[in-house]
Amino acid sequence: IVIAATNRADILDPALLRPGRFDRHIVVDRPDVRGREGILKVHTRNIPLAPDVDLSIIARSTPGASGADLANIVNEAALFAARRGSDVVAMEDFEKAKDKVFMGIERRSLVLSEREKRTTAYHEMGHALLGKLLPNADPVHKVTIIPRGPALGVTSYLPTEDRYTLSKDYLETQIICLLGGRVAEKIVFNQYTTGAANDLERATLLARRMVTEWGMSDRIGPVNYNSPSHEVFLGRDFGHVRPYSEQTAQLIDAEVTRIVRELEHRAEDLLRQNEALMHELVTHLLEKETLDGTELDRLIAEFNARTRKSDHHEPITPLPAHGEASDPVVAP
Repeated sequence: IVIAATNRADILDPALLRPGRFDRHIVVDRPDVRGREGILKVHTRNIPLAPDVDLSIIARSTPGASGADLANIVNEAALFAARRGSDVVAMEDFEKAKDKVFMGIERRSLVLSEREKRTTAYHEMGHALLGKLLPNADPVHKVTIIPRGPALGVTSYLPTEDRYTLSKDYLETQIICLLGGRVAEKIVFNQYTTGAANDLERATLLARRMVTEWGMSDRIGPVNYNSPSHEVFLGRDFGHVRPYSEQTAQLIDAEVTRIVRELEHRAEDLLRQNEALMHELVTHLLEKETLDGTELDRLIAEFNARTRKSDHHEPITPLPAHGEASDPVVAP
């Protein structure tokens, strides 16, 4: 019996895959929730756990995590427990470990000026507030202005379930949330910073894939213009050959730009409608440096309760989802 593994089955010689050779193909994808719980049980079998640890909860809160990610979470949780002198690993250690693995290592030694800290707070709250107000967005897990990894602040989203297909509404919501930081900077400071570079890159990539791969543009139509690259060692950009004319390329570029601009306008409309709420949430974020999704829900509910009692303000409400009466993916 000969067994082999590859992550580029598309470039193998077809002769290798004929009957009698490598004729049985097994796809090993990222684990689902049951798989993640099983992997966690394997990695924690020799680790003493506190009574409050529920591996099923950890599995549900880590959609998309690979086996290596889960192993890292367990190891980091054990280190956090050891640092605080505990003989058992508690649920709080797993929460800290998840943040470290998915959001990056804290860099508290990096001291930001008050101006930069305030700019970062509005940028991250732009992401987080849109994530709270848009009905199709993944739940906001945590927003922080403590530098992590290369980022000055991070907004983390945790999907409630594994996603195997993505709808157009969901993708548009992802782009809107990505553009929220840049839009918040414009509303408050009337200028942009370089902090939105990664957001723009990811938003543009999503918009381009909507147009060229997933047939989600009415102007381009249900056509796939994204032919796969066959240059394994040169990489996608060098080996990619456009299977379409220059005129079509210009149309694709124009459509990508249109999608991003329209969704940016929708992000700006929603944040301007909720500007008072954004200012209040930023005040709390600057004070505490980190807010989780539950705290954001409580602060938004308190703000809405106060505005209902006021004769001068209407309660803050989110825009309807795309396709209803009017129209509405993990930042560093």
